[in-house]
Amino acid sequence: MRIGVNTRLLLHNKLEGIGRFTHELLSRMVAAHPEHEFYFFFDRPYHEEFIYGPNVRPVVLGPQARHPFLYNLFTDVAIPVALKKYKIDVYFSPDGLGTIRTSVPVLLAFHDLAFIHFPQYISRLDKWHYNRFFPKYAHRATHIVAVSEYTRQDLVTQYKIPEEKISVVYNGINAHYRPLDYDEKAEVKARYTDGCEYFIFVSAIHPRKNVINLLKAFVKFKRFQKSRMKLVMVGRMAWQTGEIEEVKTLMPYKEDVIWTGYLGIEELSRLMGAAYALVYPSFFEGFGIPIADALACNVPVITSSVSSMPEVGGEAALYVDPHSVEDIAAKLNFIYKDERLRDQLVANCRAQAAKFSWDHSAAQLWELLVYTAGQGKK
Repeated sequence: MRIGVNTRLLLHNKLEGIGRFTHELLSRMVAAHPEHEFYFFFDRPYHEEFIYGPNVRPVVLGPQARHPFLYNLFTDVAIPVALKKYKIDVYFSPDGLGTIRTSVPVLLAFHDLAFIHFPQYISRLDKWHYNRFFPKYAHRATHIVAVSEYTRQDLVTQYKIPEEKISVVYNGINAHYRPLDYDEKAEVKARYTDGCEYFIFVSAIHPRKNVINLLKAFVKFKRFQKSRMKLVMVGRMAWQTGEIEEVKTLMPYKEDVIWTGYLGIEELSRLMGAAYALVYPSFFEGFGIPIADALACNVPVITSSVSSMPEVGGEAALYVDPHSVEDIAAKLNFIYKDERLRDQLVANCRAQAAKFSWDHSAAQLWELLVYTAGQGKK
């Protein structure tokens, strides 16, 4: 079988959400199925680390799809031509950008429909493109993958997709994420926080991640507790960050907030593993990978009570109203003061983390690829 894949988000040293999803699943499927050919369609020169085996054939297509008009040239001109040229049997797109100009069976992954629920946080042009084309891609797809049951139901509600056309394939947890021993935690804390305990936030930083309310809540926590607790913010500044930068500069206790920027997974996993708790009060998620990563480290979570986050956090998390600074601050206080509560959350981490396995998800995705290819022959 010849499998075509949209690999435009496999970017060296820049793997985030969807790129990580793509990397973890493809690396496993390529290794597990050497008898099949994988054609990776990049939109720019690629890095050799993403050529996972001799059964991978990299193909660079133009243009670089980093703008709504260029998305269309990539998905509905370059991709259909490549599918025909290389006689592809099934096409997988892991980032929601499908294609409507091919007869090849398409397996399409959706991570969220955040642009519908929070349109104010994306550009007008992106919003126009997503609203115009994503419903078409979804209806044209032979089968759809959603990364959570929440996203599955959102697709059913927003796009009127039949439930049986959508399968849930969870994100998994990278093996780097594990519980740290006392000495390992001490070494990390000595390097980042002068030996102090710390809350951690992990994400590309933009308004939908609710960073301003988190910072305000941390100030309230510090005023109430008078503790040495720090807040470590991990992630690159993404878009619409002007107000965040202003709060970062002017906030009280700013010396207790450490901004690391983007970190590779080796360092990030250690920083996560030494944290007192992950605080992730996002307004909206289709999954919430940092939540699962924290669970694998036996690090309890404070996260939002909306969208997919309770599905991922389970009984290893405390839940907040993301719009309430007071509620976020209260949960910071609870988990700081109540050691029995924190210990119970830690005890619940392992069972919840076990639900998220890249090996299992790769096996699921392979079965769906085979199923989708078969549907095209009917």
